[in-house]
Amino acid sequence: MDFPWQSGFVIAHTQLLARSFRKWTGRDLLPGLFNREGLAKNIFYAPFVVVSHGTETDPILNYGNEVALKLWEMSWEEFTRTPSRLTAETTNQAAREKLLKTVAANGFAENYSGIRISKSGKRFKISNAVIWNLISEKGEPLGQAATFDKWEFI
Repeated sequence: MDFPWQSGFVIAHTQLLARSFRKWTGRDLLPGLFNREGLAKNIFYAPFVVVSHGTETDPILNYGNEVALKLWEMSWEEFTRTPSRLTAETTNQAAREKLLKTVAANGFAENYSGIRISKSGKRFKISNAVIWNLISEKGEPLGQAATFDKWEFI
């Protein structure tokens, strides 16, 4: 898919990302006024990472913007078929799982730092990440998302 942000799923999902982010943090994921398509396009091409996964037993990534796809060295198709736990090395998965349980209980967490790994094995440290729960307008859990704009390869 050349422009994932144009799909109906991504346009709706971007609304969910932004609405849930505002609910938990009181801030806009991307400041500015945008129509639905504009928000989807601008978050996809934003200069920071935005990723999310669903509610499966072993959650699968269901969104990654352009920066995320480049950082993890995957196409949209690869990324959105990947279990989210595989974005972290095996040795870091327990800490990641503990964080996600905290987020599930509290709604969101800020200032998270951790080590992640790309498809080719490049390790990088993310800093200042915000992780939040995705919820429907009725309050039903729909997954979790993260955003960060600081990383360094190690």
